[in-house]
Amino acid sequence: MCENKGANAILLLSCQDQKGLVYNIANFIYRHNGNIVHAAQHTSMTRKIFFMRIEWELNGFVIPREEIGLVFKHVASQFQMTWDLHFTDAVPRLAIFVSRHPHCLYDLLLRRQMGEFKAEIPLVISNHLDVQPLVEKFGIKFLHFPISRENKARQEERELEVLQKENIDLVVLARYMQVLTGDFISKYHNKIINIHHSFLPAFAGPKPYQQAYDRGVKIIGATSHYVTEHLDDGPIIAQDVIKITHRDSMDDIKLKSRDLERVVLAKAVRLHLENRILTYGSKTVVFE
Repeated sequence: MCENKGANAILLLSCQDQKGLVYNIANFIYRHNGNIVHAAQHTSMTRKIFFMRIEWELNGFVIPREEIGLVFKHVASQFQMTWDLHFTDAVPRLAIFVSRHPHCLYDLLLRRQMGEFKAEIPLVISNHLDVQPLVEKFGIKFLHFPISRENKARQEERELEVLQKENIDLVVLARYMQVLTGDFISKYHNKIINIHHSFLPAFAGPKPYQQAYDRGVKIIGATSHYVTEHLDDGPIIAQDVIKITHRDSMDDIKLKSRDLERVVLAKAVRLHLENRILTYGSKTVVFE
């Protein structure tokens, strides 16, 4: 019998919608003495795709954790599921990439220090030296990889070597003002989270503040998404907006936007770390 006091297992799965899915998944857990503590599901009515996140206690579960996937694959193959198995006592390792804007970086480091994130942050990578003193105050390794058109490919190779050596599970772009190459992104498919200082898809590009100001908009937003080869077009994880008025100057808009970016990026990172996101195509299903 499995002895894992306090630890739970989480299944994230998707497949074509069909009869018997919920019964067979729940029955798999029940037959092996599992106690379900959370379950959420969604069916896309247009494409008839079924999505589910189900969590159960490992304490008393008769299948050893290293064998759960081997046993469940028989259920999964019956329904042609795409699935991932996670455990709540696992501690992911994430690396933060940043350029010269420190607000999102500082927020993530503080949240980690206060215990809001269950993750290790062994290193921060930057193409500038501006945030090095801040990072080192937290006792975290800082690595500087200056990027130019001529050295970009080689620098990304070096960065990937570091990430692999450090066993990094997730890369967070906390206002990293560089476009990653397709080769880099392919190594961390749906494991690179970016914050965009705009409510995508509107006002995409490098100057959303100016576009919003010129248009006289009444709300501004921020968007956190997975990174794909298509710039600012990856599956969206979290978004939010804040009101502005004709009285707000450009500095006011930037201040409000920075506050929003912190919250939206932190939310996206937390949802990923808690295994609450399923991606399909250009979309996500988020079980909050």
